[in-house]
Amino acid sequence: MSERQALTRGIRRWLVFFIVCLVLSGLTAFPLVTELRWTEDLLSASASPVPEHFPGLMEWITRVREGLDTVDREQPFMLYGTDWLAFAHLVIAVAFYGPYRDPVRNIWVIEFGMIACAGIIPLALICGPIRGIPFWWSVIDMSFGVFGVIPLLIVRRMIKRLEVLERAATAANPPAVPAGA
Repeated sequence: MSERQALTRGIRRWLVFFIVCLVLSGLTAFPLVTELRWTEDLLSASASPVPEHFPGLMEWITRVREGLDTVDREQPFMLYGTDWLAFAHLVIAVAFYGPYRDPVRNIWVIEFGMIACAGIIPLALICGPIRGIPFWWSVIDMSFGVFGVIPLLIVRRMIKRLEVLERAATAANPPAVPAGA
C-alpha cells in the first residue's frame, strides 16, 4: 500500500469515527425526557455511589429531569428546540462526507469543524452562567469541544501530508495539455 493510500485510509477512518460521534450525539438529543428519567433511575439505584459521593451531580440531574418533565407536560413545544439541535448534529455530520470523498479539496470542512469545537468554550462560559448551569457542567460541555477537535487536528495534519504527496505526484507527472489549447 502506498503512503497516499495509507493516508487516505487513515483520514477516512478518523472521519467515520467523528461522523458516528456526531450522529450519536444528535440522536441522543431527541429522547431527552426519557434519557433523563433513565439516568436519574440509574444514578439513584441502591448500588450507585453517586448520591453518596456526588450529591451535587445527583441534585443537578434531578433538577434537570424535573424541569424537562414540567416542560414536556406543560409546554411540549419547547422541546422542539432540542429536535432542531439533534437535526443540526445530523446535518453537520453529512458535511463531513465531503472530506471523506476528497480530503484535500474539502479540508475547509475540517477547519470549520475545528472552529465549531473552539466555539463551544466561549458559548459554555458565557451562556452557562446566564442560564444557571453549574460551572462543573459547563466544563463537561466544553470537553466536547476539546475532545472533538482532537480527531479533526489529526485529520487536518494527515490531509496536509496527503496534499504534499499529491503535489509531488502532479509535478512528476504533469497532466497532458490538449492539442490546440
